[in-house]
Amino acid sequence: MSALPTRLRPLAAAFALVSCLAAPATAGAETKPNSPAPAPAPAPAADCALPGKTGWTDEGHNTDAAQFQHAGGNHRVLTLFVDFPDAQATDSTDAYATQLAPAADWMSRASYGRSRLGISSLHRWIRMPADSTSYGFARGLTFEAHEKYLRDAITAADPYADLSRYDMVYVVPTKAAAAISFSPTYLYDPTTPGVTADGTRIKWAVTFGQDMWRWGYKVAAHETGHTFGLPDLYSFTGATHQYVGGWDVMGNIAGAAPQYLGWHSWKLGWTRGNQVACLPGPGRRTVKLTPVERPGGTKIAVLRTGESTAYIAESRRAEGNDKGACSTGVLIYKVDSAAQTGEGPVRIMNANPTATPPTGCTQLDMAAYKPGQTFTDPDTGARIDVLAGGDAGDVVRLSKT
Repeated sequence: MSALPTRLRPLAAAFALVSCLAAPATAGAETKPNSPAPAPAPAPAADCALPGKTGWTDEGHNTDAAQFQHAGGNHRVLTLFVDFPDAQATDSTDAYATQLAPAADWMSRASYGRSRLGISSLHRWIRMPADSTSYGFARGLTFEAHEKYLRDAITAADPYADLSRYDMVYVVPTKAAAAISFSPTYLYDPTTPGVTADGTRIKWAVTFGQDMWRWGYKVAAHETGHTFGLPDLYSFTGATHQYVGGWDVMGNIAGAAPQYLGWHSWKLGWTRGNQVACLPGPGRRTVKLTPVERPGGTKIAVLRTGESTAYIAESRRAEGNDKGACSTGVLIYKVDSAAQTGEGPVRIMNANPTATPPTGCTQLDMAAYKPGQTFTDPDTGARIDVLAGGDAGDVVRLSKT
């Protein structure tokens, strides 16, 4: 699943990094000979924010506020159920609504209550004007074909709903429409007339496919994440889940610990700057992390290595998941805000590349670091030591030479 780009265009402005100025000495202050210099104040989180470089969905903090919807607050969603002349529905819409309904609670928990999906459903089948096979749902689906599909659904539903009351739309096809196979996200193109109804521009939509019955309600979390500006973390070439596995819902939706990474939570504004520990250059910093799955505390420790790169450490506990045994510890990953969606903008550093995973887990699920383990990158001088761990979280030390 991915957001279909209209075009790759540079963002309007680069993210401004906050500089830390030293406070002036107090007039007349006395100093003792050989007294140690005071320790420098920790760098602000903004010093570790990375600018987006791709002009589309990426890991930069300067998300285009016109192209993508703000991740915080209430999101009013209308679900439309569609069938087709060649694939007519014979069942109730209730099961379809029930399949996606848990996405609202999941999003609320993942965002610490800072993002809420208010999902309403128009409980009737809306007949599309063309056969399901005519819409070209394949991996080569173009933006224009996708927009036509959405326009047809909106036009058919307009007599029955006031679209001006909603921020985004979910379009769900009947199970009989096997040709509507996957679930792409629609992001509008502000340079074109687009899709309108009831005097309102439809800017964001998810058009679900039959894969919603495989992935479940978390496909809604994945696709809605694109409307917030998040990229795909699975690979468009080679092994599909080679980069992050199931550690983030933007990767393997059905993975062992699908959550939003702490970096994503910060990018989206759910994790605040005072919950981010930053080491922007040479030095050392020790940080106590609380699990990403729980609210409160310091969520990520960021070791910046370049203009668009950083290593991140976060504590993970995979709570409420029967696969937690293979997805607990300190997750360390590299972020590159210049990498395109689907090309590994996030890559997990695997602490246990030769470990044999338990039944039901993948090798990458075992990637978390334990107390006593260390990650190093000789090319950048970056080092992350895991000093301690327990149910309450983990302690890490960042250092850079």
